[in-house]
Amino acid sequence: MCGIAGIVSSEEVNQELYEALTVLQHRGQDAAGIVTCDGSRFHLRKDSGLVRDVFHTKHMLKLRGTMGIAHVRYPTAGCTSSAEAQPFYVNSPYGITLAHNGNLTNAEHLKEELFVQDQRHLNTDSDSEVLLNVFAHELHELGKLRIGVSDVFQALRGVHGRIRGAYSVVAMISNFGIIAFRDPHGIRPLVFGQRFTETGIDYMVASESVALDVLGFTKVRDVDPGEAIIIQKDGTLHTQQCAAETTLSPCIFEYVYFARPDSILDNISVYKARRRMGDKLADKIQRLRPDHDIDVVIPIPDTSRTSALQVANRLGVRYREGFIKNRYIGRTFIMPGQQLRKKSVRQKLNAIGMEFEGRNVLLVDDSIVRGTTSEQIIQMARDAGANKVYFASAAPPVRYPNVYGIDMPAAEELIAHDRTEQEVEKALGCDWLIYQDLEDLINAVQRGNPEIKEFDTSCFNGQYVTGDVNQEYLDRLSSNRNDDAKTRRQQGGSVIGLHNGG
Repeated sequence: MCGIAGIVSSEEVNQELYEALTVLQHRGQDAAGIVTCDGSRFHLRKDSGLVRDVFHTKHMLKLRGTMGIAHVRYPTAGCTSSAEAQPFYVNSPYGITLAHNGNLTNAEHLKEELFVQDQRHLNTDSDSEVLLNVFAHELHELGKLRIGVSDVFQALRGVHGRIRGAYSVVAMISNFGIIAFRDPHGIRPLVFGQRFTETGIDYMVASESVALDVLGFTKVRDVDPGEAIIIQKDGTLHTQQCAAETTLSPCIFEYVYFARPDSILDNISVYKARRRMGDKLADKIQRLRPDHDIDVVIPIPDTSRTSALQVANRLGVRYREGFIKNRYIGRTFIMPGQQLRKKSVRQKLNAIGMEFEGRNVLLVDDSIVRGTTSEQIIQMARDAGANKVYFASAAPPVRYPNVYGIDMPAAEELIAHDRTEQEVEKALGCDWLIYQDLEDLINAVQRGNPEIKEFDTSCFNGQYVTGDVNQEYLDRLSSNRNDDAKTRRQQGGSVIGLHNGG
């Protein structure tokens, strides 16, 4: 999962792109990058690390220009090399730079095509660089010395015809403008907004609406599946549908965990969706145990707070903050390597003993993926003196890998894979485990926008909306994403297969 942003303005955009990345930091903590365009020249700064560590004053002063794009990254394949940081750049044709959120499911086939047929060189294992070179090749095939808006739309129709998977993209062509486009299923989010100034209209695209809000842009709408947005350097906006067939099937896990609660994605408030998840979860608890003995509801900070508060209100029991979070530790879900995740949980959370001692505690989390964090938190609650520890997940059991850009790893590393809920309960060590029903999760999110008829729920039910994911692909993905493979990469070994770039 990654975060992207792009701005075309009448003023310098370096500072605003930096601020956009700090707002999107939750979407990636591995690397960050900004590229601006000053006339026909690109200025690029990218490196591994948090936004605040990658960009210093000396870097910002060099990022000149009134249009630019930016990216924050976390690696689904565990690669933490600065070479994988985005945006990527190619000089031919025209000079193009690109940043990407998602994952291409046919990246290995495309890599071979690019080398053999298109005669283009790739310098990294990132599928984002693959995407950039496909786009560059489609533009090159037009044979134009100078390109216009219609040429870019034509090239993007060729891009959609070649690539598969999930992708929200922001790109920039030297001395031309910024291009943003979304895959035909709209799996990864992408919004655009405008801001009126004394000299005209500034435009911005971003992964989440909250980035627009913070910078004073008004959201115009979400980018439609398969749609392309072109903002020329003079601020002229063009939009066009560039995919032959489209169906809006956004990733439901954005609403469960990844997106900020103050974002609105595909006209659904993330905050309200999480409130409804809490209502549904409480209703299930009441159905299963109308005479429950829960004394207190405690959230696992931060993303589960909204749902946990609704659970407590609906059940009529106390809501308490039982864990204090060290905000200087990253999100454990997106840390590469099991040992690093295990170590970070105790560093990240500390229990307030008085909220646990002698009580039957219901812990609420947004989801359970590997189970590493949940198991340790349950033990922390017991160590703090809890009488009984119940554990509720606002999402259903995660049983299948996510292939569209989220680091849900090899199936065998998911705690719910090939386990019943009772077996997961035993493995976690809690007295009672409650999972959200998939139908209830879909209903909780869909109520925000009934026009969406389908969500990508593949990590829960194994049904992949792009229709091109088979067992051979999943086996290859597993060998590339499991913790052993990540450890080998961190130690400098090689692993066959492409790393996800966004």
